Amino acid sequence: MIQNREARIGVIGMGYVGLPLALAFAREEFAVTGIDLSVDKVQSINNGKSYISGVDDIHDVVEAELFRATCDFSVIRDQDVVIICVPTPLSKNQDPDLSYIRSVVVELKNYMRPGSLVILESTTYPGTTEELIANELLLLGLKPGVDYYLCYSPERVDPGNKTYTILNTPKVVGGMTATCLDLGDALYSAIVTRTVRVSTTKAAEMSKLLENTFRSVNIAFINEIALLCDRIGINVWEVIQAASSKPFGFMPFYPGPGIGGHCIPLDPMYLSWKVKGENFFSRFIELSQDLNRNMPRYIMQKIGDVLNARGKSIKGSRILLLGMAYKPDVSDWRESPGLEIYELLEEKGAILVANDPFCEHVRTEKGHVVQVQKTIDPKDLTEYDCVVLLTAHSVYDLSIIANSGVTILDTRNAFSAFDIPTIIRIGDSMSIVNEPSLVRI
Repeated sequence: MIQNREARIGVIGMGYVGLPLALAFAREEFAVTGIDLSVDKVQSINNGKSYISGVDDIHDVVEAELFRATCDFSVIRDQDVVIICVPTPLSKNQDPDLSYIRSVVVELKNYMRPGSLVILESTTYPGTTEELIANELLLLGLKPGVDYYLCYSPERVDPGNKTYTILNTPKVVGGMTATCLDLGDALYSAIVTRTVRVSTTKAAEMSKLLENTFRSVNIAFINEIALLCDRIGINVWEVIQAASSKPFGFMPFYPGPGIGGHCIPLDPMYLSWKVKGENFFSRFIELSQDLNRNMPRYIMQKIGDVLNARGKSIKGSRILLLGMAYKPDVSDWRESPGLEIYELLEEKGAILVANDPFCEHVRTEKGHVVQVQKTIDPKDLTEYDCVVLLTAHSVYDLSIIANSGVTILDTRNAFSAFDIPTIIRIGDSMSIVNEPSLVRI
């Protein structure tokens, strides 16, 4: 059925992972049904409109009746394949919140047809596929590899990446049995150029956490180096560039205002939480999370230093925050460090304006909805006491901003081409204009 494109595929969760995945299968002429609790998302899909930046228009596959969406989980009974792409957030105590997966398992118990292929893509701790899906379905007498087939294949979606997409990014697949693995491999081989088979679902789950923990640890390390360079007056960006000239044994990572998105801030904590149950405590993960999560406070302190050098304080200062999404050229603001920076500055009495060409609004951790300015009027720049670049969207005209005369704190080294004393970078003790003299901070 997979080889003949006759397998009907249900994708649960129409977010940044599920929608592109469903679209990829539909474009290979599989009949795909997207399942989501959001009425707005379902209506948008059925109207042929994408609501995720970077995802192509979906009108063609909807019109061809290859892709539809519904809020009704009973359609699971009509699917040969069910792929689970639901969120796996952290609780307030930084413990895994697996409620979305558990809710899906309830629906599987109610509606899954015999012989179905079930695949979990949501990022989670090693053992989740077995514990939350296989063991739960076993209570109904359903055995993986006999009554149905069960795999884990971690998502590798990178929003805004135009080089690597679902189609040309290798897909890791692990199965509960050899037959499960063969079926999962066959399914993904229909849409990707290369699959990577691993021996177990646990190995596949662990591979995802290794990828993101690797990034978290190295980002934390370079953030600490930036703090160190700031303290002793060395330009961290120059240091990174010099070290990157080594053709072996070095991979550049770059400092920033913090970490964002659904992966790097959350996934390492899944691994840390899991191994605590084995009486193993990961010092690297905990330290990295601590360093990365404290970067917004460093940025606020740096803003205070910049304003202080001009005889101003944060309270009452007009500050423009550029880029509220967590990475360039996307609308995804989940876990963005800009949210915390906004809250910290607001608590200190700053007069804030948030700008992002891809976001209409954002919601802070405290639930405050912030309306976001989408354009920049160059004439207004001089009204601000400080402009803080948090995310370097490619649509920003850096030349106009740099030459506006306003004091700029660059957290991404985006203004590296401009040798202007009013531009200050994190990890770099540069001088700024404090009329009428230059003051070093």
